[in-house]
Amino acid sequence: MIFTDTHTHLYSEAFDDDRKQVVENAIHAGVQRFFIPAIDSTYTESMINLEKDFPEHMFLMTGLHPTHVKENYLEEIAHIEEMLTKHKYYAIGEIGMDLYWDKSYVKQQQEAFRMQIQIAKREKLPIVIHCRDAFDEVFEILEKEKGDSLFGIFHCFTGSKEQALKAISYNMKLGIGGVATFKNGKIDQFLNEIDLKHIVLETDAPYLAPTPYRGKRNESAYLINVADKLARIYDRSIADIAEITTNNSKEVFGV
Repeated sequence: MIFTDTHTHLYSEAFDDDRKQVVENAIHAGVQRFFIPAIDSTYTESMINLEKDFPEHMFLMTGLHPTHVKENYLEEIAHIEEMLTKHKYYAIGEIGMDLYWDKSYVKQQQEAFRMQIQIAKREKLPIVIHCRDAFDEVFEILEKEKGDSLFGIFHCFTGSKEQALKAISYNMKLGIGGVATFKNGKIDQFLNEIDLKHIVLETDAPYLAPTPYRGKRNESAYLINVADKLARIYDRSIADIAEITTNNSKEVFGV
């Protein structure tokens, strides 16, 4: 039984004291594949070091996180372009829009999102979308960029059934993590109406730990708690959830 964590920030400072143990705990739990989203250029070196330490298990992305879009966003995108010539990446992510914390860079966020989608299309790579308080804005850009060359994952999906179906219509899988286990998470109320072929698992570690770890540091090993919740939602075995969601991740990332 192989599980795939399609979104985990294992290079985060939150793991500086016990990173090796955290990864080994996850592998022991059955999580064999870890897809590592970027934030900005300051983390590039630590991401590559993580891959060197666990070369059979780590798959890197490159991208500029929307909350890190500032005045220098064009320099950051130039860094992405440069890294694509130097290193193997499996997606452009995480990219998108976040209007929860700060709306002062909304235009730059839109432009950075568009530019990175176009890079992904050119490189024939999937995108991994971060969307917070910005469904309309994200969908507006996806509508303009839609086509066979646009595909990927709508990370940490927390929207409505209608928004889920709209995301799927743009060739996106839904990244389902700890929110599905929350009492007020809401997505568990309609998720069984979404075909499992559209679902991938994620933790977003160290953030959004599932129940019963809510409020604590999240770890990739806790992906099993998310899988267990999905097994109950879909009335399937946890082995089925592991196999289907891992196959879905292979369809997106090509590995």
